[in-house]
Amino acid sequence: MKNSIAERITDFIKNYPPFDNLSYTDLYKLAVETNVLYLDKDETLFNQGKPHNNFFYLVNQGAIRLYRQEGDKTLEIEMCDEGDVFGLRPLIVNENYNLNAKAYEESIVYAIPISIFNEQFVNNSEISKYLITRFASNSTTRFSQEENERIFADYKRTRQTDYFSSKIGTLMTTAISCNHKHTIREAALIMSENKISSIFILKKNKPTGVITNKVLLHTVATGKFSIDENVKEIMGTPVITASADISIAEAQIIMLKKKVENVCITVDGSPDSKMLGMVTQQDIVASLSNNPAVLMKQITRARTISRLRDLRQQLNDLLKRYIDQHISFTHTLTVVAELNETINQKAVELSVKELDKTPPCKFSFFALGSQARKEQLVPTDQDNGIIFDDVPEEEIESTRAFFMELAGLITKNLHSIGFEYCPAEMMASNPKWCLSKTEWKDKFKDWIYNPTEKNILLTAIFFDFNFVYGSKKLVDELSASVYEHTKENNRFFMFLAQDALKSPSPLGFFRQFLVDQDGAYKDHFNIKQRAIMPLIDAARILTLQHNLKGVNNTAERYYKLRELEPQNADVYEACAYAFKALLKFKTKNGLASLGDDDGKFIKLESLSKSDKVKLRRCFKPIKSIQEIITVRFQANI
Repeated sequence: MKNSIAERITDFIKNYPPFDNLSYTDLYKLAVETNVLYLDKDETLFNQGKPHNNFFYLVNQGAIRLYRQEGDKTLEIEMCDEGDVFGLRPLIVNENYNLNAKAYEESIVYAIPISIFNEQFVNNSEISKYLITRFASNSTTRFSQEENERIFADYKRTRQTDYFSSKIGTLMTTAISCNHKHTIREAALIMSENKISSIFILKKNKPTGVITNKVLLHTVATGKFSIDENVKEIMGTPVITASADISIAEAQIIMLKKKVENVCITVDGSPDSKMLGMVTQQDIVASLSNNPAVLMKQITRARTISRLRDLRQQLNDLLKRYIDQHISFTHTLTVVAELNETINQKAVELSVKELDKTPPCKFSFFALGSQARKEQLVPTDQDNGIIFDDVPEEEIESTRAFFMELAGLITKNLHSIGFEYCPAEMMASNPKWCLSKTEWKDKFKDWIYNPTEKNILLTAIFFDFNFVYGSKKLVDELSASVYEHTKENNRFFMFLAQDALKSPSPLGFFRQFLVDQDGAYKDHFNIKQRAIMPLIDAARILTLQHNLKGVNNTAERYYKLRELEPQNADVYEACAYAFKALLKFKTKNGLASLGDDDGKFIKLESLSKSDKVKLRRCFKPIKSIQEIITVRFQANI
């Protein structure tokens, strides 16, 4: 007899990765064992630091907030929406939860038993792809060297290496070893001579242990063991081994589960057979041609603009795969923003070399708008400027002429890479936006103390600026000047607030979406103008009011505001979630669109009922934040 609840679960989960790679029969078996959880708003599902249970989760309705507590600081990780999977990593690598999971609103969640899921996972390469990618998305910080070595999970098949069918033996390198009778000193000398970070200990050509730099640091360097003692006193056992015939993906899973940096390859895959070589995480990273870490390295090594154009296209491909795989959007945003910023930095660097002239003074190229806020996913038009150091009055025009020539080259090269020219010419190649430090300070001062309609429009564009290349000190000085003149400037804030309130709720009577009434996008919903920009504008004015420096990203601004104003924490948290959800909608639409609108115009008939419900949920915080702006700045319009 069929189980109607299991059928409903199956019909739902079959539409989402990784379940879309399983047969209906297998999914039904999984669904029969799945528990349905009904969670009230703010109800906790699991806690950071607690042992994992035997289930991972998939959101059916509502939203689940994932966050990490670090002392008094709350680090937001992700808001899981319909179809999102979470809580899987601790089960695979057998570790405690490192996040908290709490219902953001009333939610229905499916609790799926890992034991049943693993039956499907073991021999399914598509499931392996999904898990690898999920593990990679565990990071939310900037691309440090350590992070680069972790973020290796892009599953694109390449000519160099097929990640899921190529054998690990193709990446195997010679493993440096010593005899089990050697002293720690002798082992350390071998490591030093070969410039390696680990050494295997052999007994009859079989691996019995391993010593790493970290082990030496915590044992010998601390004085706990003498350097003249036998290696067996500090070596790690057992050695993690594998056969040369397993796939690269399988080797990576082993490293994740065992929390090791390398795998020892032996004849039969066990520690009881002869050692053949080794494979490290770095070997795997180097074998892949299109993953974030390697892509970052390729960008920094690029020597031509055409090469940067190719890499920018690879970044688009990476973004699409991350979106398709339901990778954490917070992680996706961080990865793409860092790679995008590096492309811009490299483009300026190559332009300076191409000009082949020495700049007459220090300068800085800076980004504006979405790129400055690290929110540009699908490439849009350029928004940038140049600030150069003050020079004697008689030299200023010749200095400007030099930087105008450089700016023209930069904007041309950025256009070649894929960043369209700004129709309004908000670019460094426009002499209005290629100014000395004093000229920029005077410009901002004029906007602040003479808040005409035009000046307020310009502040909305130029007040989000971020250093890209050159002298960061110049940009920092400009930022300090802006905050000095806006501090407690109530008149300016009132005008800025009125501008921020010009876009009312995106819904009209009967909760219908407000669409464009004419033009090329008649009957389309402008998600950027009607939903995203009101949240951006509100975050900017509140950030300025609090004199909050160094935080440009809209979601991060709301998280900071939540800490500064606990009485409004719920509203700010809702705004951060809504902003990221709306940006994800826009990004998905931009990737699917064949036009040139970067995804901001949405055909409502293309949306499912579920998508429309999600959008309406995102609109609620807009009304709440605009009410705060209206009351605080007396900005009734």
